[in-house]
Amino acid sequence: MSTADMTAPAAHATVEAAVRAQMSKALGGRRGIVEAAVPTIAFTGTWVGTSQLKTSLIVGIASAVVLLLVRLAQRTTPQFVLNSLVGIGIGAFFATRTGDAKDVFLPGILYNGAYAAGMLLSIVVRWPVVGFLIGSVTGDPTAWHNDSALVRLCSRLTWLLMLPCLLRVVIQLPLYWADQVTALGVAKIALGWPLQVAALAAMVWVLARGRTPIEPGLQTPTQTPTQPPAQPSV
Repeated sequence: MSTADMTAPAAHATVEAAVRAQMSKALGGRRGIVEAAVPTIAFTGTWVGTSQLKTSLIVGIASAVVLLLVRLAQRTTPQFVLNSLVGIGIGAFFATRTGDAKDVFLPGILYNGAYAAGMLLSIVVRWPVVGFLIGSVTGDPTAWHNDSALVRLCSRLTWLLMLPCLLRVVIQLPLYWADQVTALGVAKIALGWPLQVAALAAMVWVLARGRTPIEPGLQTPTQTPTQPPAQPSV
């Protein structure tokens, strides 16, 4: 499926198909997922071999810069490489301030904790964050909330999206407290894209079971608010 197909409003006949396309786009495809993991692999591998914080940070950041240059040379979107570069850059800032290699992983732990808390809150108040993916499809960010079936679907999907973040915190935080730098690196890699792919697969399975039609008429101001949303990432 081309990028144009994923973003065109008429490209999807059901809400499930539209959300699948949006999540795939948001993940950046296989290449984006790999690019997100490379700097951590480079940092952790260098740390295991040298136990030198500065050297490990240089190698990790350099790997992200190389990926960025490749993207620029190919004239493809550098979004996911930039995300990775910013992530390791923030981790490097934390670690150089304290002189402790484990602090490279602290921003990620805090981020995942905040993200999980935010998604849980969105479910509790019945405005699940996945619903806003549907809003990006329809052009109306809140119309989906008028359909109780869509709210329930989006709540289930948000639970699945939240679980990897929660699992990362539950596993990595004790390792952080125990000063297990190598284990933190391995855990971050193992709980990164493999876990995200597993969560995406579970979401696709849930979506494959339903066929909620997309109604283009929802985009018009005169449409009744109880109809399902009209029709579009990682």
